[in-house]
Parts: sequence; C-alpha cells; structure tokens
Amino acid sequence: MPDARGRLLARCNLEGVEVDRDAPGGAHLVLSTVAAADRSGGIGVDHEVGSEGGAHRVGEGQQLLLVRDVSRQVRLEAMRKDFVANASHELRSPLTVVSGYLETLGQDPALDPELRAPVAEMRRQAERMTSIIRDLLALSRLEETDEVVEEVPIDVPALMAMLRKDVLARSEHPRDVNIRIDSAAQLLGSEAEVHSAFSNLVDNAAKYTPAQGSIEMRWWTDEEGAHFSVSDTGIGIQAEHIPRLTERFYRADPGRSRATGGSGLGLAIVKHVLQRHAATLEILSVVGSGSTFTCDFPLRRVVADQEELREVV
Repeated sequence: MPDARGRLLARCNLEGVEVDRDAPGGAHLVLSTVAAADRSGGIGVDHEVGSEGGAHRVGEGQQLLLVRDVSRQVRLEAMRKDFVANASHELRSPLTVVSGYLETLGQDPALDPELRAPVAEMRRQAERMTSIIRDLLALSRLEETDEVVEEVPIDVPALMAMLRKDVLARSEHPRDVNIRIDSAAQLLGSEAEVHSAFSNLVDNAAKYTPAQGSIEMRWWTDEEGAHFSVSDTGIGIQAEHIPRLTERFYRADPGRSRATGGSGLGLAIVKHVLQRHAATLEILSVVGSGSTFTCDFPLRRVVADQEELREVV
C-alpha cells in the first residue's frame, strides 16, 4: 500500500525466492524478497514508517520486496543471440565453399610442393572455423526454448559403445577406453541432444588425456535418478577454472585448446542440453591426476524395466 509520501510499501510473507515476471509493455522485472529484519545480526531493515494511520513498524517477521527492471539486459541478450545466430548462418555457406576448394587444391598432384604445407594449414583453420560455426548454431537452437521438443527412450549403453568406437577410430587416442554399464535403464529425452552432450564430454576427455592414459564412461541409476560420467587420467583442471568451464569460449588453457582444435563451446552445449532435460553437471578434477564429469538426470527421466525399477525404488 502507498505511504503518506506516495511510496509503495509491500508487506508479504514469502520465502526468499527470485522470480522473473513479464511486466506490461514488454518490460522485464525481477522480484526478490529478503528478510526485513534479522535479529541474529545479519542484514535487514527495522524502522518505523509514517503513514496516514500512524507509525507502522517494518521489521521482525516481515519480508522486504525488491523490484529491479532488467529490460535493458534482456533486450541486449536477445540482440546478442540474434546476432550470433544470423552471423553463423551467413558465414556457413562461404566457409563451405572455401573448404571445398581448399580440399580440391590440396589433392591436386600438380600443386607446387612448397604450397602443400600452407594449403594444409588453411584447410585446418577452415575446418576449425566450420566447427565453431556448427557449435554456435547448435547453441542458438538450444537457447530458443527451454523445453525438449522430442522425448524418446534413449539406449544409453548403445550410445556409449558408439562413442567408444569414435574415440578408438582417431589417429591419436588414449590407450584404454573403457565402458562400465551398471544399469540397463534407458533415458527419456532428445536423442540428438543427449548424443551431442555426451559426445562433447568424451571428446574433451580424449583431447586432454595422454596416449598412455585411460578414459572410462559409466552409466548407472539409483534412488535419485540416472547418471552418466566420463572419467579420465588427463592433465586435470585447476579449481579456479571449474566454475567458468561452461561459459562460451572459456578455456582453462587457451594455448592447448587451440592446439587440439577446441572451439570453447562444447561444455556450454552440455550445460544447455542438461538444463533442457532438468539435469545437472558435476565436475571433479585434480591437477595432474584427471577429471570426472557427471551428468545427473532426475528419476522421472529414467525408463527401466519393472525388475530394475523395483530395485531402484
């Protein structure tokens, strides 16, 4: 209600939640509540406010409602997403043409031997740019909506076997690529998106694990849901980098990432795919020993046979 000075006084008894609301006229407001007073010594507000009905004490047992207008930030974010999507689409076609000509030129037996190395380097850089654009387009599609368009039972053990073959087919790969399947349960979701997320995790493990190292993929279920993990004996990640790993283009080791052809978008794709499946990503790493990335899916996305379902419940 308004006070004597026309200011708005909001009295509520809500939990300390934060909610996005679309206000009239296309504005975006963020509503959050904080304790009006904290007798334990924390922050708060505890004072008397004058009103037409006399003094009113705002304090213990009440909440303070804060409203922030984030319309400008939302519009800028929307513009950024549109620009990235449009630029990626426009760059994809000319890059395809350039890559095609470079491939043809590189296979020409009449090519001057002194030009073979520069042409090969141009092909690698063109392929890298194509990979970045492909990942940007994938991110743009994922950001269009938070809802999973397609939901089908996914045979995760079969997907893991395919990912293992992909790693072993590389010219350079870790010595051991193992699979541990502790559940025959399937996962309900978008097969293309889940494949993309799992593939990015396995690809990162293969890139940062030495030839004498090992990778293990594991799939299991419990009373909390389904879990997919990728463990490696690679170089590890320093603790200060872990919170930012899922940011676009963030690299813990920029030089090594460029050398291995990384776009810096793989874990951002993983994050968005998991969000669309109500899942979370857990990262554990020790420098010099390796890392473990675990995708935790809620129980409602587990498709299990009756016997296994009884064991889980």
